[in-house]
Amino acid sequence: MYKVHCLNNISQKGLALLSSDYELTDDVSEADVILVRSANMHEMEFSDNLKAVARAGAGVNNIPLDALAEREIPVFNTPGANANAVKELVLCALLLAARDIVGGAAWCRHNADDENIAKSAEKAKKQFAGTEIMGKTLGVIGLGAIGRLVIPAAEALGMKTVGYDPFLDAERAATISPNLRFTDDLLDLCASCDYITIHVPATPKTKGMIGADEIAAMKEGAAFLNFSRDTLVDNDAMRAGLTSGKVRRYVTDFATPEVMTMEGALVLPHLGASTAEAEENCAEMAVREVMDYLETGKKVHCVN
Repeated sequence: MYKVHCLNNISQKGLALLSSDYELTDDVSEADVILVRSANMHEMEFSDNLKAVARAGAGVNNIPLDALAEREIPVFNTPGANANAVKELVLCALLLAARDIVGGAAWCRHNADDENIAKSAEKAKKQFAGTEIMGKTLGVIGLGAIGRLVIPAAEALGMKTVGYDPFLDAERAATISPNLRFTDDLLDLCASCDYITIHVPATPKTKGMIGADEIAAMKEGAAFLNFSRDTLVDNDAMRAGLTSGKVRRYVTDFATPEVMTMEGALVLPHLGASTAEAEENCAEMAVREVMDYLETGKKVHCVN
């Protein structure tokens, strides 16, 4: 009998896949399997019982991969399971960056007691005017599970697209969309796009990959969207870009003390994968991966 401990709430739809050879436990010290979403595991002590860890999501920066690898404990993740949820939020962010929807909604709420609010709104709305995204160019950094969904969706809304990924070439990128312009130069992408969205993993190599040089290369008044990881963007450089007007809007899914003080930053509370469908997909994939490993030795999406 394998014992499974959930460090975070894991969708019941995924847990229902566990066979009679598995049971849930509240005691992590006796667990053979740990299922996790966002809980920080770096300070945890692991018992000799532990045989596998599965992250119900793609990012694994909250898990001590090397320490677990030294103990021959595989860590699995679920790339692509939440890709559609993130893609849809990126589309939402494009519109939030293009038009001051948030500001307009806040104005209405603030003036809720105005008996003549309809008339007042007609006078106030010009301060919330924006632009349309049709005909604009979207740069997509990282053409993995999420990036390759964002591109055709943006094109369907009338946008032009430019893609960058150091692990792809133009021929492979063309399979995503024949209309995609692929570049192997990140600064070229920055210089040619009205909107830029980033979809790469957080690693030592990608930390701060959007810095002063990349922001300096951007179009005047560009908008930058970050639904990957906060560490990908150099906060000092982004703050300077927003202050100067080089960057018109920074939409990020990561609330940190640094971004909360940036004028022009629109901050969301890590909503990228926060849909019922994504949580179910991730949980199902994670459970299948650990069951496959424990029962057959097969490793699918093992990251360490």
